[in-house]
Amino acid sequence: MQEQTQASEHDLLRRVREHLTVLYPDEDLDVLSEYLVTAMSTGRCVQRSIPNTSHWDQSDCVVISYGNTIKKRNELPLVTLRRFLNTHLKDSISTVHILPFFPFSSDDGFSVIDYLEVNPAIGGWSEIEDIASDFKLMSDLVINHVSRQSRWFENFKRGLEPGKGYFFEVDLEEDYSAVVRPRNSPLFSSVETVDGERHVWCTFSNDQMDLNFRNPEVLKEFVQIVRNYLDHGVSIFRMDAVPFLWKEPGTSCIHLQQTHEIIKLFRTLIEYHSSEALIICENNVPNRENLTYFGNANEAHIIYNFSLPPLLAYTLLAADCRHLKTWMMSMPPAQFGTTYLNFIASHDGIGLRPLDGLLSNEERDKLVRRTKTAGGKVTYRRAREGYDKPYELNIALFDLLQGTFDGSGKDFGYERYICAHTIMLALEGIPAIYIQSFLGTRNDLARVERTGYNRSINRQIWQEEDLENELKDSRSPHARIFQEVTRLLAIRKKQHAFHPNATQYTLHLGHEIFAFWRQSINRDQSIFCVSNVTDEEKSICLADINLISIDVWQDLISGEYYPDIGEYLKLRPYQTVWISNKSREETSPI
Repeated sequence: MQEQTQASEHDLLRRVREHLTVLYPDEDLDVLSEYLVTAMSTGRCVQRSIPNTSHWDQSDCVVISYGNTIKKRNELPLVTLRRFLNTHLKDSISTVHILPFFPFSSDDGFSVIDYLEVNPAIGGWSEIEDIASDFKLMSDLVINHVSRQSRWFENFKRGLEPGKGYFFEVDLEEDYSAVVRPRNSPLFSSVETVDGERHVWCTFSNDQMDLNFRNPEVLKEFVQIVRNYLDHGVSIFRMDAVPFLWKEPGTSCIHLQQTHEIIKLFRTLIEYHSSEALIICENNVPNRENLTYFGNANEAHIIYNFSLPPLLAYTLLAADCRHLKTWMMSMPPAQFGTTYLNFIASHDGIGLRPLDGLLSNEERDKLVRRTKTAGGKVTYRRAREGYDKPYELNIALFDLLQGTFDGSGKDFGYERYICAHTIMLALEGIPAIYIQSFLGTRNDLARVERTGYNRSINRQIWQEEDLENELKDSRSPHARIFQEVTRLLAIRKKQHAFHPNATQYTLHLGHEIFAFWRQSINRDQSIFCVSNVTDEEKSICLADINLISIDVWQDLISGEYYPDIGEYLKLRPYQTVWISNKSREETSPI
């Protein structure tokens, strides 16, 4: 066993050194490799993760929440959150993504002051570990930037370690015109240091100072941070804003080779510590660029399906699924060991950059106008062409879907909202549901006014007593939505045709019926997912869906059977059916 361990560690050192050769060719790579491997060592026998192994199944679902979304007087919010999750969602979700829970100075947590502490206003590491004992825990690794108020940046200004050399200083004489910008704020911040004025890179805001990964000391810090999170029960790492990580003047400074190599390196090290630990990359970029973060199944285990939220919203608002179908047909099946994370709302707004090449500017403008009509906000960024383009829709999804582009269907807001979730839950990949979407939260305009921040519109803070009263009231729209979404999840988790890597094919039933077929990995279950995306009743012949006459077909959602595939299926406005050749009782895990 000892010889096997030594051989495995030798292989690991070799792999780490190969990654480092791309990043730091002038460093002593043997010493650096040894440091990184030692930092992640557990003293246990090294077990390399088996390639192409899926760490998920149809029972997996992620809930996304801030640590303080639900509060109770005189109680730490993480304690309140854990109780809510165990009381209401224990049977519906497998994974909890707690948005940045560290001390911070801005951006609701994404401007981290101290990576190794929990924000005392919401709890401590013991509360984090308690949640990790009940669910898989996803944590943000805010790797591109750190708060201006952090110890590292204060030391940078004083010329002290750790911090000196941790930030990307720029020469204003260099050409930065090709840099891709996600914000309209200045790219550089003027900073007074002991060595005089310096200009420091800040991609997202003047409070979020970009870290310099060209300095291997920064890499070493983050390996130690990752190890710390693993020790506290984190098993999924969401690498925030990772496309912007490596900077090279004269380039776009996005998706550079070194950035991809850093992700590969972290995957190698994280899997060395725990073969079950996962990396998910957060890349709010055009679809083709996003797909590159799978690498050759050696980068992210999971990537966000960022094109899905705006495309699905457009489909339901336009009563036209043609763009959604075109996109689905272009999406490659994720190979085993990788998958997509499907979501339709999050703590951020609905990004529009992932629509590049998918919708025209005129169609994008329809989404912008609908957002404003529904009381939402729109965030803009400066395009390379020199004018501001809409970058993000800031609105509660429920409000966005209360009407349509042409003003019709105002009585079907609830149905549109449930339709959006029913489609998302059936797609290839793992579903992720923002806690506000579970609750059908509305625009929080008062919070926007208080913070002056557009994204606050979908970040409501609930008092636990008020929330519990809403969920007990059968007349409450929050209760209706919560009950229906959790009911759909209960159905989903029993269907192995909904395994995240099960086969998916797009069906062609016109532009008003969105349909696709899922088939289980062992091919014993088929589910035809058919949605009416209009506010009018639609009929289709069951034979057109390609049902096989020798099977017995049932809608898993309503329980209705279809004994005659020659009959017509009538779909109410925004109704979805999951037509399966196996009933809920007949299905079993793979």
